[in-house]
Amino acid sequence: MKTQHLDFFIRSWETRDRADAFHLIRDILVEYGLICEPFGADRDVYDVELFYQKKGGEFWVVERQGEIVGTAAYYPIERGKNAVEIRKMYILPAARRQGLGKFLLQELESKITARGFDEIWIETASILKEAVILYENNGYLPTTGVETPRCDRVYVKSLG
Repeated sequence: MKTQHLDFFIRSWETRDRADAFHLIRDILVEYGLICEPFGADRDVYDVELFYQKKGGEFWVVERQGEIVGTAAYYPIERGKNAVEIRKMYILPAARRQGLGKFLLQELESKITARGFDEIWIETASILKEAVILYENNGYLPTTGVETPRCDRVYVKSLG
């Protein structure tokens, strides 16, 4: 994966990104008053090979001037119909409000659709107001079945 939005470069995660991606997500969770769970909900960021690459998913990083400013990922899941879950879509404050979130979501959806999946699921927390608005404005419908303790919302979108 390699693409660009303005001066942001989106590429596939590499081993050298492990600590930076983890710290970025941890810092954004703290910004919103949420707790990073390195042995729970956030273990996947530290073990991308197991949680994404071996499961047939992808984990992307967003760089600007050589610094990681965002992440986005997805992997196949059991629930739903031939479904994936979008995960770890986080953007640092300095990179927000430039259309990057919408661009990442569209890129994820394009890749997921091209791979033949039928549904996309997303879990999030109400406090992540920008994320909630993004998902709702892009056709994600509220549903039930939150599986991540810090999340209180789950959305699903049917493709095709």
